Amino acid sequence: MSAADTTTAKVPPVRQSPPPGSAAGAPGKPGKKPNSGAGVPWLLLAPCLLVLVLVLGYPLVRLVVLSFQKFGQPQLWGFQEPESAGFDNFATVLGDSEFWAVVLRTVIFAAGAVIVTMVLGMLIALLLQRVSGWVKALINIVLVASWGMPIIVATAIFKWLFDADYGVLNWLLSRIPGVDMIGHNWFASGPQGLAVIMLLVVWGAVPFVVITLSAGLTQVPKELEEAARLDGAGAWGVFRFVTLPILKPIIVMLTTLSVIWDMGVFPQVYVMRNGHPEAEFQLLTTYSFDRAFVVNDYGTGSAIALVTVLLLLGVVAVYMRQMLKIGDVE
Repeated sequence: MSAADTTTAKVPPVRQSPPPGSAAGAPGKPGKKPNSGAGVPWLLLAPCLLVLVLVLGYPLVRLVVLSFQKFGQPQLWGFQEPESAGFDNFATVLGDSEFWAVVLRTVIFAAGAVIVTMVLGMLIALLLQRVSGWVKALINIVLVASWGMPIIVATAIFKWLFDADYGVLNWLLSRIPGVDMIGHNWFASGPQGLAVIMLLVVWGAVPFVVITLSAGLTQVPKELEEAARLDGAGAWGVFRFVTLPILKPIIVMLTTLSVIWDMGVFPQVYVMRNGHPEAEFQLLTTYSFDRAFVVNDYGTGSAIALVTVLLLLGVVAVYMRQMLKIGDVE
């Protein structure tokens, strides 16, 4: 083959790219992409949404209806029809000084439990980053075991630990020179008894906080910590300016969940006080239960429960606002 033949060889034509808006290689008119899969996520979520509506929706609607009715035992047994009470139940609740004392007690209880839980959980999570593998595994097993223990069993154990006659804690404290705690009743006063219940709540909540924070600490870049140390920052400086900002979304989430859970504490108080919490042990949950099922005033009890729900929705609103702020910063 000569050089002329080589230079005149045919070159295959360059394939033209399809114009924008038309599918490549697809016959027919150019058009939009098919949107047939848009409803698939909703279809997959439908069973879960249906369960949520049945489990949470109906009781919430029923709670709202009862809170605006005069509903007692005659209405419960069908001897009388429920009567509309308007806002009388809410006026009775909000005008009761005992209710506001219960609200204040609940807020103090929840705040104390959340603070102790978060501080203790953070300290244990930081400790787990500095121990050997087998010690970390052992601690995680203990945390999961305590987290999985039923609340009734945990409450029974704490009742035995703080028992006035046979409690282990009184015996241990009495071993300290100059301390005599034999026969001491921890539930003789409200503050001491609620402190014991708070310890029970913290004991059950710390494992979840530790496991979640431990997972978050694995995402903290070691390079940033090393750079902060090279710049002269100590352990507290590294934690404050490097670790804490990275863990802020997790801390906000855990704090919000802890507030919701601790304001909704019921079985710990109910079982610890043998099903009859005294006035100085009443929290919003037990107070609403007593008004509904002990006094048989279901309308007022529902009003108290609805006010509690509104308070918790306020906490959720603060949580959403903080998460939106964190998203804007990122």
